[in-house]
Amino acid sequence: MDTEILRPTSQEDFERAADLIRSGALVAFPTETVYGLGANGLDAAACARIYEAKGRPSDNPLILHVSDLEMAETLTPAMPPLAAHLLTAFAPGPITVILPKAVHIPDILTGGLSTVGVRCPDHTIARRFIRAAGVPIAAPSANTSGRPSPTTAAKVAMRWSA
Repeated sequence: MDTEILRPTSQEDFERAADLIRSGALVAFPTETVYGLGANGLDAAACARIYEAKGRPSDNPLILHVSDLEMAETLTPAMPPLAAHLLTAFAPGPITVILPKAVHIPDILTGGLSTVGVRCPDHTIARRFIRAAGVPIAAPSANTSGRPSPTTAAKVAMRWSA
């Protein structure tokens, strides 16, 4: 896997990361808890790359990271009032709400379930990246399945640099 290290210090780097996501590539990025290994959450082939890279079982659903409530609302046929309340009260933050999934959400993302997990990370870089990409980002932690989740860019680079 080719690794390109971008720094979240310029708009050019955000645009490059967003271009990579829209083209189906994987991008690691920070959240308020750990680093995530992200892909375009609306692209089934990109989501499959996450499962392959991590060695993750395909029946283990991925969470979609969104930049705001408006993006979350595009992922469900109808936002349940309780979910909207929880997202309004606690997001951005480390809360995941489970929503009925919209028809355009790939089955591979949800492990074939009729629901999808959605969260809005409380990390400025993560939300800026998601906004630049313009799509929800499927992102489990940026580790090999079963290994500790990385909490620094250096640990992510050690794991994914060839």
